[in-house]
Amino acid sequence: MAPRPEQLGLRERKKLRTRAAIRTEAMRLFETQGYEATTIEQIAEAAEVSPSTFFRYFPSKERVVMADDLDDPTIAALERIPLEVPPLAAFRQAFETTLAGMSEEQVELELARSRLMFRVPALRAAFADELYRSIEFAVEILARRLDRDPDDPGLRVLVGAMTGAVLAMAGTAPEDLRYPIRALELLEAGLPVG
Repeated sequence: MAPRPEQLGLRERKKLRTRAAIRTEAMRLFETQGYEATTIEQIAEAAEVSPSTFFRYFPSKERVVMADDLDDPTIAALERIPLEVPPLAAFRQAFETTLAGMSEEQVELELARSRLMFRVPALRAAFADELYRSIEFAVEILARRLDRDPDDPGLRVLVGAMTGAVLAMAGTAPEDLRYPIRALELLEAGLPVG
């Protein structure tokens, strides 16, 4: 589990602030002038860093958008949920815990990130790659949690169902980060559609 910012030394906290400033300014520029029209130099200037500092934190502007700051807190939350809790409920509770711990600024950043990933063609392709990695990672987490083989087809189908449900809901709620929770609730309820 990653240490909380208040547990870090001054240098590490400064790095986190610099990274956050770069992401915040990048998202603001992407939203106001468009992803393609925004240059790394503009992002660096807005974040009050040099382009070389930008590259110490992100290898490209695509990675600014694709970097997922919700993974670590969600995994940490999942690790605190008792093993007796069924997988769907455990993942839902972990998402709920993560969202509850987010600041308003973090929520806005994630909403902007989500909008960009679904609207910008170049980012949709990168998102597909990230999605595959996320599925593999979720299978590994679930396999450890349930003490099962990661190649178990049942685990892969469960993670695929969760991923598909979350993606299906993503397009219906572009301004609400609770869509993964609602998707998992529907799966938990046995997909009542009638």
